[in-house]
Amino acid sequence: MRVRFAPSPTGSLHIGGARTALYNWLLARHEGGTLLLRIEDTDLERSTPEHVAQILDSLQWLGLDYDEGPVMQTDRTPRHQEVLALLLASGHAYRSTATGDDVKAFKDAHGADRGYRGADQGEGAVRLRVPNDGATVVHDVIRGDTRFENIHLDDPVIARADGSVLYNFAVAIDDLDAAITHVVRGEDHLSNTPKQLLVLGAARALGIDEGRPAPVYAHLPLLHGPDGKKLSKRHGAASVGELRSAGYLPEAIRNYLALLGWGAGDDQTVLSTEELVERFTLDRVSRNPARFDQIKLRWLNGVHIRQLSPAALDAALREFLLREGIVSASVLDADPTRLQAAATISQEKIHTLADFWPLSGFLFEEPTQDPKAAARWLDDDGRARLADTRNALAGIQQFDTASVQATLEAAAAQSGASAKAIYQPLRVAICGTTVSPGIFESVALLGSETTLRRIDAALATGA
Repeated sequence: MRVRFAPSPTGSLHIGGARTALYNWLLARHEGGTLLLRIEDTDLERSTPEHVAQILDSLQWLGLDYDEGPVMQTDRTPRHQEVLALLLASGHAYRSTATGDDVKAFKDAHGADRGYRGADQGEGAVRLRVPNDGATVVHDVIRGDTRFENIHLDDPVIARADGSVLYNFAVAIDDLDAAITHVVRGEDHLSNTPKQLLVLGAARALGIDEGRPAPVYAHLPLLHGPDGKKLSKRHGAASVGELRSAGYLPEAIRNYLALLGWGAGDDQTVLSTEELVERFTLDRVSRNPARFDQIKLRWLNGVHIRQLSPAALDAALREFLLREGIVSASVLDADPTRLQAAATISQEKIHTLADFWPLSGFLFEEPTQDPKAAARWLDDDGRARLADTRNALAGIQQFDTASVQATLEAAAAQSGASAKAIYQPLRVAICGTTVSPGIFESVALLGSETTLRRIDAALATGA
């Protein structure tokens, strides 16, 4: 088996393209086949090196490696010209100056369902001759056979007047030369497939197909948003890069994208990449549109975060925080063990890596005070309870989580107030807000000196 992923570098790698890349990757790895990466950069006006670099970076971050490539489609121009010349010389293609109006006039004269047929004018764009009889059949493992009667198909333009070839011609020849056996791509390409099969048929007539059969096609279902409409930026992150910046894990994205149109067969939702490779087959891909729901992705990402080892979460957070410029390396390196410790006590509360710093940044830097939280919990009664808490914490000899917990629980019991009435003023004092990791773990990780200093500052502010 030989499959290919062939993005156009006219923008970022979007969600639909990432799913196509993933399905090709899973299929190749499941079957022990080969995945080729081809960059279809023939749109010279919109293709840029920056977009190429972004696509390669996104694939690498997603963990989708390839066995061959990247092949730049523009580098294959000599081969395209060679085949084009053979088609023209053999009469399988011809030059025509026909315009859109000419095509309309032909259909008015021969019937709207009759495909346009032209004559060789020796100049102009290059059109491929379509047989008047028979049909071009797309064999699709997801959608079944789709039959296109040749009499209804126009002679397609395969090259411009200047000789530069068009997409459907280049793709067909590239797939032929690369010996691609399976073309897995989005449903939006279904209308291109009969044109590409006609090019392959002409190549077969010339003998340049070396006897290879046409690829097996699999056109993936469209992606919709939760509202059932075509997926767009209004539904949330639209590209892999945006998901990465939002703090999602590549393994969670692989898991979620795999389920957009494919099922494991047992309704299992949380799947490792190894399980995906083991289970993935095209016969379980649905032909119905799939819905991309970022709320569900966020939930699934949280599940994957909680499955990470402390060391793995530490590494993921460090890379994310530094790459996004959220904090400097000097802050993280001031105490090399603090990030992993903070990650461990935050792991159950975060759904994305981006959730970590708003929740736990106070463990590294001075917190920003929330005036509403202070007004709610640091009134006269709250400050009085906080002062008692401060005295209790100051007496701890070994400032670890167990000792902090025992001390705070004893203080709450002695005060007769609820645990919340004791812990929330303390939480506001040390982290500036009412949300944090576990209060015992947070106080212990901050340490006695910092905890007492922040409590004193809170008490002084309200004096």
